[in-house]
Amino acid sequence: QPQPATNITSIAPLPVVSLLVPLHKEAAILPDLVKRLAASNYPKELLDVMFILESNDALTKSALAGLSLPQWIRLIEVPPNKLQTKPRAMNYALDFCKGSVVGIYDAEDAPEADQIHRIVDCFNLSGPDVACVQGYLDFYNPAENWLARCFTIEYAIWFRVVLHGIEKLGLPIPLGGTTVFFRREALEKLGAWDAHNVTEDADLGFRLARQGYRCAFLATTTFEEANCHLKPWIKQRSRWLKGYAATWITHMRRPLGLLVDLGPVRFFAFQVMLLGTISNFLVAPMLWLLWLSVFGLELPLEQALPKLAWLALGTLFALSELILLVIGVFAVSGKSHRHLIPWVPAMIFYWPLGSIAMFKAAYELVRRPFYWDKTQHGQHLKPAKSTLR
Repeated sequence: QPQPATNITSIAPLPVVSLLVPLHKEAAILPDLVKRLAASNYPKELLDVMFILESNDALTKSALAGLSLPQWIRLIEVPPNKLQTKPRAMNYALDFCKGSVVGIYDAEDAPEADQIHRIVDCFNLSGPDVACVQGYLDFYNPAENWLARCFTIEYAIWFRVVLHGIEKLGLPIPLGGTTVFFRREALEKLGAWDAHNVTEDADLGFRLARQGYRCAFLATTTFEEANCHLKPWIKQRSRWLKGYAATWITHMRRPLGLLVDLGPVRFFAFQVMLLGTISNFLVAPMLWLLWLSVFGLELPLEQALPKLAWLALGTLFALSELILLVIGVFAVSGKSHRHLIPWVPAMIFYWPLGSIAMFKAAYELVRRPFYWDKTQHGQHLKPAKSTLR
């Protein structure tokens, strides 16, 4: 659960903070969204919240017409276009921002009350090369079912272990799509977001690194809604993986330029984070066949490789599963996630879902590379307790 807001004493005059909140068919979740944003203890006269609407989204417009919005929330309507993506909407809204700091929240987000204060102080304490601050993401509905629990464990691994380690090593960070804040000047210098990329966040993280900027990672948490149904989960994950593939292709158009911009170590890290993730999910089904040997069954194509090679592959596979198990336990060993430790072994059955999503992503990368497979929010409308204070 989010911790109670601390007494904030800012170290510099507070800036105006613009918050971009892209909305598309989000009627059900709007009342909770307004309450959660209102729970922030950042001065409302310095908050510039923009609800970004698509011109053809009559459902969300109708729901907003029935709400009494506070003065610090504005509505921005994006002109119609065949391309209808979150980054395109944010690019349009950026010109209307009043703040020198620009942040992004999703419709189902429940940020901690002191989060914006802490983000601002992080910028004030950092040099101008820190153009971005990324917060933690977590879920407020892990008890929903098995899939939600595993998704929560995965997020704990990603945000509390992997990304934290990436930042400590000084490597480029594939940013998350929410609870990410930018110095507006740096964001505009980079040309903002790639409107055609369905993981515009990860792409922007690498573009920041290529221009010499750094991203700070701050231990402040935003709680979101875990996608707890199989079909929507696969749709969401396939969009993420398709975006990773598109990001890799985009930056590798000029590999020597990428190498010069990032340097050898960070160039290698880029390959591991993107190409490694994609290839892992593509070839994983072949490795999972090794489970057949555990039950004494003959492996397909067993004669194609020497027994020693199969033994080496099996050992590597077993070690990787063990390492993932240990990392998973470590990631959820904190007080707020300890109850998920018994569920970590179930991740063995969770990871294969990523391969299903990857094959869908590969198909869409060819047929519909810019298609945004929207995640439906509002399936679980019980926010974290502190968000309604």
